[in-house]
Amino acid sequence: MSEQQLFKVTIDNITVEVAPGTTVLEAARMIGGDVTPPAMCFYSKLKGSGGKCRTCLVEVSKGSEKDPRPMPKLMASCRTAVMDGMEVKNITSDRVKDARAGVVEFLLINHPLDCPICDQAGECHLQDLGYEHGKEGTRYEFNRRTFEKHDLGPYIQLHMTRCILCYRCVYVADQLTENRGHGILDRGDHAQIATYIEKALTSDFIGNVIDVCPVGALTDKTFRFKNRVWFTKPVDAHRDCDKCCGEVQLWMRGEEVLRVTARKDQWGEVKESSKGGTGWICNECRFEKKKTADWVVEGPSMVNRHSVISQGHYLGMQQPHETIAKVMGRAPRLLMDIHEVSEVNDPSVDLSAIEGPATGATFKKEKSKS
Repeated sequence: MSEQQLFKVTIDNITVEVAPGTTVLEAARMIGGDVTPPAMCFYSKLKGSGGKCRTCLVEVSKGSEKDPRPMPKLMASCRTAVMDGMEVKNITSDRVKDARAGVVEFLLINHPLDCPICDQAGECHLQDLGYEHGKEGTRYEFNRRTFEKHDLGPYIQLHMTRCILCYRCVYVADQLTENRGHGILDRGDHAQIATYIEKALTSDFIGNVIDVCPVGALTDKTFRFKNRVWFTKPVDAHRDCDKCCGEVQLWMRGEEVLRVTARKDQWGEVKESSKGGTGWICNECRFEKKKTADWVVEGPSMVNRHSVISQGHYLGMQQPHETIAKVMGRAPRLLMDIHEVSEVNDPSVDLSAIEGPATGATFKKEKSKS
């Protein structure tokens, strides 16, 4: 049997080889860093997701080796398959930057500015998107649409006013539960996630809609207003569960377990389970097991250094892969080396390797050794 032919695709001047059928977004995630377009509706673990939020738009400057003509319109990278020799621009395209800023402005037209009271603050994909790709203000002068809050059963509350209609929760209910009890009702600016006559969602795996929601539209009622995520300590834990994989992330404050979620990867998606398959968790693990005695604690979770959750957590942090030198074709030019001017904070000291916060004694100790 002959080996499968790989396609070469170049994204922001970085070339990678991928299998046929791979989307541009998946190829960009193989490169990582700033080259990867943001995605609010695409979820690799959910079939049919993607193509709705338009935040992952990219410019295809070369279609393929056989047909090098550029694509006239910006393409949704989550739904565009790569071709051999394709060249794509993401952060190197002014068209993409302008279009993405417009998409962010559109998503924020009706989204309320309630980040100070929203439980999703600190791990909200829309916050990150607005900060990295949005504009300073809005041109919208009309009243925002509002909806009443709904209880979707004893554990989940729906804030439809915050929803951006990414459809992720609908796909979760379709693909993980036996009977989907909610969906999209109405059309246009009246469209909303809802159930008929406020029906409760009771499936054993319906709690996973909280994990896939990129904003604060679906919240855990057992955790609401109890704490800020950056004040908690995420740790990996597991238990023997006859319903799900039992591999979770505990969010603790001291010895108290404030909430339980599925483990997530660097893209904010549920990780693969060590037992095989996606690591979705059941309602019993998520909502009812809130004691450390219920779990076998494995250790601190790996936290991205750029995440606000990493503040105060100095062990097990992952430093993101930097791609700026490859994109620019050269190392960034520095105006000055602050260490030569200040003569403090020796850059050779690895802050992620020390125990606890860095103090003046840390740098004096390292300096005396040298």
